[in-house]
This record gives sequence, structure tokens and C-alpha cells, in this order.
Amino acid sequence: MISQAERDRLIVALDVEDVATARALTQKLGETVTFYKIGLELAYAGGLELARELKAQGKKIFIDLKLHDIGATVERATRQIARLDVDFLTVHAYPQTMTAARIGAGAKLKLLAVTVMTSYDDADLEAAGYAFGVEALVTRRALQARAANIDGLILSPLELAAIRACVGPDMLLVTPGVRPAGAELGDQKRVLTPAQAIAATANYIVVGRPITRAQDPRAAAALIVEEIASAR
Repeated sequence: MISQAERDRLIVALDVEDVATARALTQKLGETVTFYKIGLELAYAGGLELARELKAQGKKIFIDLKLHDIGATVERATRQIARLDVDFLTVHAYPQTMTAARIGAGAKLKLLAVTVMTSYDDADLEAAGYAFGVEALVTRRALQARAANIDGLILSPLELAAIRACVGPDMLLVTPGVRPAGAELGDQKRVLTPAQAIAATANYIVVGRPITRAQDPRAAAALIVEEIASAR
């Protein structure tokens, strides 16, 4: 028997171009999926109103905006998102950004700090001018997030075990870059399967195209939920 808590650990990314497509997907997925991510593309196409709609249906919502700006702007923007009564919001893991977001979030909205994008590897960071590779930069930002009282981290599944040992059991670890065995990697470079990610101490996994572009999205989601439950 799959519990509600296990079902909640799958977050489906509604990375589609309009609200009508997203709404149709949620209807296909039905009760199989309880948690949805709304990112930049959909947010700019009316996705924040969809967030309210899905919350009214009892779903959990993760707003993935990866906020990063001057502190005052981040604080005010975070406060606006908190008024939607959603569950998670992402910000980039820069100390000033995280501190400002913490002030704006209030007590209920959980903040997730993006450490290093899962489409980046060491070569990408070097090209961008960073002095650290992926492992060192993720660790540095994880510790800064903990110091800023951020609720959790976005990181690739390959960093899960090391960062869990670094930050302890209480921080939420949320990982994209999760692909069922045999699925295409797309733009992800650092991936694990759902069971591997859960075994590596992820609290939540984020899955998009392997579900949303499947011939039968509900069946694809159900298989992933079963895989999560099997990794107890």
C-alpha cells in the first residue's frame, strides 16, 4: 500500500507552454500525483493562477522561479509568492538572496536554495568564471543555506549523500535530474533513477518529461511512485 507521504515525494514538473496544456495534464494524472512544480515558462503564461486552482483541489505546489536580485526586490517578491499559499519556492543560493527571501517568506512558505544547476558540470562552471568545481561549490552553498535558515536545497542526485552528511537530517533535499532507467537524459548531466535518489536521502524528486511526454502520463507517474515506495 502506497502512503500519501510516499506519493507526495514525487513532484511533477509542469514544464509546458500554457495553462490549458498544464490543466489537461493534471486531469490525466488525477490522484496519482499530489505535488506539482510550476516553473518560469508556465508562470509567465498564467501559471500562478493555476497554482491557486490546484491548491483549491488539495494539491501541493512548488513555484520554481529561482529568484536572484538585490535583497529588497527578492524580499518583496518572496512575500508576494507567500500570499499564494503555495508550499515551496526556489531562490538562488547566494547569501544576500537567501537572507532577503527568508525575511519575505514568513513562517509557512518553505524556501529551497538552488546550489548548482543540474545541467552544469565542472567545465560549465569554469567557463562561467567560478573558482570551484561542482562538488566544492554545492558544499559551500549548502552550508551557506543552512546558516541562512533555508528549509532545503535543490541539488543533483549525485550530490545527495555527501550533502546530507554535511547538512544533517533536517534540511529538505529536492532533486531534479531524476530519470527512470532507460529514459532520455535531455539537458540533464548529473542523474540517478528515482529509487537511487530516494536511497541517497532525497526527500523529494522532480520529474518532468518522462511523465509529461509519456504516451500514458498517469501510468508513467504510477510506476515512479511505486519505485519511490520500493526504496523505503
